[in-house]
Amino acid sequence: MDARDPFFIGWAAAPPRLRGFLAACAVGLLALFGGVAYLVAATADDPGDGAFRFDWGTVSVTGVLEAAPYPMLHVTTSDRFPAGHTLMLTGVGKTGVQAGADAMNGRLVTATGVVLKRGDLDMLQVDGGPNGFVPAEGAATRPEATPLGRWKLTGEICDGKCYAGAMRPGQGLAHRACAGLCLVGGVPPVFVATGAVEGSEFLMMGDASGGPVPDSIYDHIATLVEIEGEIDRRGGLLVFLIDAASIRTAR
Repeated sequence: MDARDPFFIGWAAAPPRLRGFLAACAVGLLALFGGVAYLVAATADDPGDGAFRFDWGTVSVTGVLEAAPYPMLHVTTSDRFPAGHTLMLTGVGKTGVQAGADAMNGRLVTATGVVLKRGDLDMLQVDGGPNGFVPAEGAATRPEATPLGRWKLTGEICDGKCYAGAMRPGQGLAHRACAGLCLVGGVPPVFVATGAVEGSEFLMMGDASGGPVPDSIYDHIATLVEIEGEIDRRGGLLVFLIDAASIRTAR
């Protein structure tokens, strides 16, 4: 080797003739890593537009409470929602409000809390949890359920709270453990269909008997499945009363 050839030594200053080469290598590596990061982000699934609407502050809603298969509130008076709209209900954290809803089932109540919203899916996180329902004055007329027949749907079982925006993403295998804890805690499950049903991509789930879903569905959370069952329209919400024995992994 010619003694005049540049030679890099880590603890010494870089020879002038190598500085340009090293700078080009550094810029190239930065561009490469930046490009890889962009491609990873660009190919990731969109977590959706769901979020807590903290910008709305604490929202007060009066309506008729329906406890089964999971708590929902059919709006009669609210500054944020029109009469006839239906909200799913949940507690703080990974808890539901079933006990309080059972005690007030069919009554006109006022509930306050924070709204989670994703598209036309609206959920109220009730302040005070099961104790957050206050009796209201007025006639309590619960909407009649409208049967829409038996359907076979393909989609994913999610918990309604995280799917509505409490977590991002609120679906998929990355969210499976969290969804399971939410459902065990009483958060209403939703079935996110691959195609819209009567204009909606999600449906509250229940058992064929009209009560909560059986524990057997936990094995099928966050995977693409096919399920058969009856669909009812309850006010502004679709309810999928599933035949749990029909659940199959979709192909």
